[in-house]
Amino acid sequence: MTSAVGFRRLKESKVHQGYVWHVVTAEYSAPDGSTFQRDIVRSPGAVGVLPLVFDSEGNAAVVLVAQYRPPYEKVVIEIPAGMRDIEGESPAQVASRELVEEAGLVPGELSFLGEIFPSPGMTDSVTSLYLATNNTSTATDRHGPEEEHMEIMHLPLEDALAMIDRGEICDAKTVAALLLTDRRLRSADAG
Repeated sequence: MTSAVGFRRLKESKVHQGYVWHVVTAEYSAPDGSTFQRDIVRSPGAVGVLPLVFDSEGNAAVVLVAQYRPPYEKVVIEIPAGMRDIEGESPAQVASRELVEEAGLVPGELSFLGEIFPSPGMTDSVTSLYLATNNTSTATDRHGPEEEHMEIMHLPLEDALAMIDRGEICDAKTVAALLLTDRRLRSADAG
C-alpha cells in the first residue's frame, strides 16, 4: 500500500448528523505544505453476504436480492447487506442478521471474502464481505418499504457473472463478492 506520509488531517467539523451517517468538512495539509478541504461522509461501515448453494450435480448457485434504491430511482440487484448500526455487533453477526432479514436464510458457515472501500472519494465506509454456505431456510424479517418489496433471486453463479458482463449487476459489493467467490471456487477446483 502506498504511504500517506506528508498528509495530515488538521481539523474536522460536523456539518450534518443523520441517523447512521454524518457529514464533516475536514481540512488537510499536503506534503508540499498546502492545505485543502474535503467533505466526507462518516459511516460505521457495512457488511454484505453472498449465499452460495450447490445443486445435486455440484453446480454453484447464488441468492441475490433485487431492491429499489431511491438514490438511483431504480431496482438494483445486490447481495444481502446492511449497515453496522448496532453497537457491539461483529461483522459476521451483521452478515448473519442481514441474511435472515433479507433472504430468509440462516448461514451454516460464514467465511470472510475481504473488504472493499465502496466510494473512497467521499466516505470512510468499509464493507466487509462474507460467503455463506450450508444455509437453511427461515422466515424473512424485512424492514422498510424497499425491503418489503424486494425480490429474492436464485441464479446459477455463471448467470450472475454474465449479468456483471452485461451491466445488469453494477453494485460494487455484489460485483466484488461474486468475483471473489468465483475465484475461490476456481482455486479450490484447481487444487
